[in-house]
Amino acid sequence: MTTSSSEQGVSLGMPRLPAPDYPDDVRARLERDGREIIARYPDSRSALLPLLHLVQAEEGHVTRTGMQFCADILGLTTAEVTAVATFYTMYRRRPSGDYQVGVCTNTLCAVMGGDAIFSALQDHLGVGNGETTDDGKVTLEHIECNAACDFAPVVMVNWEFFDNQTVASAKRLVDDLRAGAPVEPTRGAPCARSRTPPASWPASPTSGTGPSRRAAARDPPR
Repeated sequence: MTTSSSEQGVSLGMPRLPAPDYPDDVRARLERDGREIIARYPDSRSALLPLLHLVQAEEGHVTRTGMQFCADILGLTTAEVTAVATFYTMYRRRPSGDYQVGVCTNTLCAVMGGDAIFSALQDHLGVGNGETTDDGKVTLEHIECNAACDFAPVVMVNWEFFDNQTVASAKRLVDDLRAGAPVEPTRGAPCARSRTPPASWPASPTSGTGPSRRAAARDPPR
């Protein structure tokens, strides 16, 4: 007598990463949003980049659970998803703050004051590049050209533009973010506020401390 692969508990589908699944309500919401994103593309695998932004918005960084979700919904291998998630610097692989503050330090922004702003914010916040403040509010990083050279120097908060910044205005900006005061980008949608993950969330397989605070999801940058 032979037994089927399913009876033996063997999956013949794509290999799965050792990661907990999303809670049912979260997965259902992500699947709904993911299908809407996939429908924009003639080839479903072309939706991988925005889907990675989607799962990053859910937990604040791209977790193994998020990469497995992308692989499942697109019919890709986890190796294919991991290769993309680790190639692009906009995908964060470890927990970050509620607000990702990026200071452009490419040539024009640097000349116009970007280097000075970045250095001043490091001292003001007491963090280095890619580090997060003790209160978990702000992660500071330097970023490359974001196609806003006409408005140099530029600071970005959760992908929204704050143009023509100075050392003083950048300090006020991060102080307002940490205090929970409303901030308005120079253009585009208002900055998304953070939200607390539901209590049903499993512990994070990478940090061991549970998922980080998540920025409210919106359409990822294109």
